Amino acid sequence: MPAAEVEVSADLVRELLAAQHPDLARLDVQVLANGWDNLLCRLGDELIVRMPRRAQAAALVAHEQRWLPKLALQLPLPVPAPVRVGEPGPGYPWRWSIVPFLKGEPAACEPPADAAALAVALAEFLAALHTPADRNAPVNPYRGVPLAVRGKLFTEAVSRLHGSIDGTAVTRAWTSALAAPEWNAPPVWLHGDLHPANILVDQGHLSAVIDFGDITAGDPAADLAVAWMLLPADARRGFRAAYAGSSEHGAAEDLWDRAKGWALALALVFLAYSADNPMMAGIGAQTLAAVLDQ
Repeated sequence: MPAAEVEVSADLVRELLAAQHPDLARLDVQVLANGWDNLLCRLGDELIVRMPRRAQAAALVAHEQRWLPKLALQLPLPVPAPVRVGEPGPGYPWRWSIVPFLKGEPAACEPPADAAALAVALAEFLAALHTPADRNAPVNPYRGVPLAVRGKLFTEAVSRLHGSIDGTAVTRAWTSALAAPEWNAPPVWLHGDLHPANILVDQGHLSAVIDFGDITAGDPAADLAVAWMLLPADARRGFRAAYAGSSEHGAAEDLWDRAKGWALALALVFLAYSADNPMMAGIGAQTLAAVLDQ
């Protein structure tokens, strides 16, 4: 995990709240998670404070603040659209967010009670999200782009994993995905980082989708890779059918060929760079097995 460029803590959150949102300063503040990009603090019972710990993450939070409130209006599931925005303050250089607390556990930790039902709900969510994007949508050089753009990252991951994966099978699957025609329609809105740690399950059911920091526009195949990350084979078929029934481009075979390629690319990254994160390494292993099993 990269080191924090600015030390963030519950005490810092309390100081910023007192100065900028005094009506919330009386609420209890407890650290919930300290991740690659953000410190998350529980604020009372209903809110989360999202504090970037790196300049790169601060730019991503700005994207969420600008675009997620608008997109939330068209989505059938709760998302963490900011309800308050914080400004830089003493000892802290970036904007930060206060978002709703959304019930549920990551699907990586809390498997759904009914994978088929979750598959349909997730497909309908993505179909609602994958609408024509604003021409000023955030640009992400690694998501929603042609698969070939990720060739260097793919090669580096394969090299790091030498001896621990079936390199021949992986290369064959990658070559097959690259043969699919590129996306040639107008770019659509993308979550950009959709995997089982960013999908919440509550009481066995899909309850929310979180962490839109990588929100961007481009080829929806990048998001559809989640089918191999999360779902067993029979539920993947249901996911594909539900998405095709709700999206005008969902029936195209090349879309799913690219989505499988995205799943492979992300699986290798998770495996190669998650030595200190067992959850993400587990997602990588599960995804790779699902891709190579077909």
